[in-house]
Amino acid sequence: MNDPIVDEVRRFRMEHTRKCKSDLDLICEDLRKIQERCGHKVVRLPAVQHQPTTASNTTS
Repeated sequence: MNDPIVDEVRRFRMEHTRKCKSDLDLICEDLRKIQERCGHKVVRLPAVQHQPTTASNTTS
């Protein structure tokens, strides 16, 4: 099943990746510049530290 919105996002992502020659640092730098130019407020939430959980040993 094809979703035209997903297809468009994937197409844009692949074009952007090719433009940046698959260099992740360059991709991130370019996306930050695009983000700055767009003028939308960017929200950064603080990192959440999760406590490790242990598996319970229950028997039936």
